[in-house]
Amino acid sequence: MPEKVVESFNVKHLSILDEKGVADESLMPSLSESDIKRMYELMVLSRVFDERALSLQREGRIGTYASILGQEASQIGSALSLQKSDRVFPSFREMGVYITMGYPMHMLYQYWSGDERGMKCPADLNIFPLCIPVGTQIPHAVGAGMAVKYRKEKVAVTAYFGDGGTSTGDFHEGLNIAGVFRLPVVFICQNNQRAISVPRETQSASKTLAQKAYSYGFHGIQVDGNDIFAVYKAVSDALIRARQGDGPTLIECFTYRISDHTTADDASRYRGKQEVEEWKPKDPIFRLRLFMSAKGIWTESYEKEIEEKSKEVVDKAVSVSESISPQLPKDMFLYTYEKLTQRQINEMGEL
Repeated sequence: MPEKVVESFNVKHLSILDEKGVADESLMPSLSESDIKRMYELMVLSRVFDERALSLQREGRIGTYASILGQEASQIGSALSLQKSDRVFPSFREMGVYITMGYPMHMLYQYWSGDERGMKCPADLNIFPLCIPVGTQIPHAVGAGMAVKYRKEKVAVTAYFGDGGTSTGDFHEGLNIAGVFRLPVVFICQNNQRAISVPRETQSASKTLAQKAYSYGFHGIQVDGNDIFAVYKAVSDALIRARQGDGPTLIECFTYRISDHTTADDASRYRGKQEVEEWKPKDPIFRLRLFMSAKGIWTESYEKEIEEKSKEVVDKAVSVSESISPQLPKDMFLYTYEKLTQRQINEMGEL
């Protein structure tokens, strides 16, 4: 019998806005001038939040923090596609997603200062707590996808993770179940090129991470993760398919982490300055600013106004966060367990 090809696939890379701020109009999503300004303003706000968080950590006012510098387009572009009724399962680096969805900013600072109450999601949102373990939020998202499908709810579920998350068992088990049951889950991988110090190329022999979707029987696409238009379009399309019952999608946002992995890391020990410098011209905010300037919807006075407003918002968030009374030591027991054992009761009494 002759050999024959039983399956084949192609992985597309979507890019709309290039590094010079020129957009491919044939691929542009439908966005008004107001929409584009909102994209820009949210990216600036998220960056100001990020810069302040790093300063606060250096001053000892918050704990270890994971910067989002350079990944704003992947986060804001994807979050703007979401509806508040959608379920969102973040990893530990999605501050831009939280901010875009309208999560109270002071609660984010509250969380990073060590107060778990900062992750008590407001009633009108469906964002789950930050997930510090790598990849464990993926099966959680798939379970939520199973639930909304069972209930016949017209909502979608998103799971955010990094390139390191794709090397975990949770990733493969989650994608397998999502594919088998055609669940309404959009997997958003922010490939920032390193899982702490481990380069992406040494984690997987696959040329792309997006192609892993095809192993599980559904669509995958790679997008320019520093191009907010491309991210917005890819995620919007995937969410529509999910809500229509057309199954899951894996989106690989090809981006770069400019900062250290966290404030407990020193990236200069495992990557050269030249590599970082090569990525700086691809900055998502700078790229969108060039586009807006060419369209006549960006000026220096507008930029100054947005930066000042952002600093005011961040200043207020920090002030509110630091005015909240700290948790009591016994809360670590009461918050964690439904019922305490006698030993735990005794330990709590010793505090």
